[in-house]
Amino acid sequence: MTIIQLEYLLAVANCGSFSLASEHCFVTQPSLSMQIKALEEELGVVLLDRSKKPVIPTEAGEVVLEQARRTLAAYNYIREAVSELKGETSGKLRLGVIPTIAPYLLHKFIPEFAQRYPRVELEIKEMVTRDIIDALKRDAIDAALVASGTCGDGINEQDLFDDRFYAYVSTSNPLYERSNIRIEDIDLKQLLLLSDGHCMRDQIIELCQARHHMPSHYYFESGSIDTLIRIVDSTSLMTIIPEMAV
Repeated sequence: MTIIQLEYLLAVANCGSFSLASEHCFVTQPSLSMQIKALEEELGVVLLDRSKKPVIPTEAGEVVLEQARRTLAAYNYIREAVSELKGETSGKLRLGVIPTIAPYLLHKFIPEFAQRYPRVELEIKEMVTRDIIDALKRDAIDAALVASGTCGDGINEQDLFDDRFYAYVSTSNPLYERSNIRIEDIDLKQLLLLSDGHCMRDQIIELCQARHHMPSHYYFESGSIDTLIRIVDSTSLMTIIPEMAV
């Protein structure tokens, strides 16, 4: 049994397929499959149900995966502890980032991080909040950048910065000339929102509910703030964007 085999097994369990797991691990699918098969033969049990789509762990696989997560965590801790003794910071940081932050923050964060921690392998995944929370609980990522107050119990949160909401309004919209817009001023039938799963969408809906202005439906939804902005530019509609996108 090797660390590589445990990492590959965990990757398949997290990704739900051998092909996605091989891409995640930067190895060929046959190499990954061979390592997992060797682990199964060594233990004398089948660890993954390959007939299911997505691939899921067997009962024995669940037991092995639980121990594999602990083993890999201990392995990484040992490497990091030794690096600290040597005056180095090394290892791997798996970071989840919500789509409303990623385009506006990562291009500033990555170069500085790489310069400060050249021996740390940085793995970034862009995911919606609910997938990030699930990944944190499964130990598929180490940390995440999300909106505060969205993670729930069992996950430690640390506030990093405040980001205000701005109304992005078409030049042909009656609200365009206003320097300040109240919730009561917004025609929610003209409001474009991010699609379901984005925490920013949930925050806006919560704000609208507080003012008793929940619409019966939304005119358009998108997974991208840039897409919403482009649509507003070509229509008389409006959307809400974070300050960092201004």
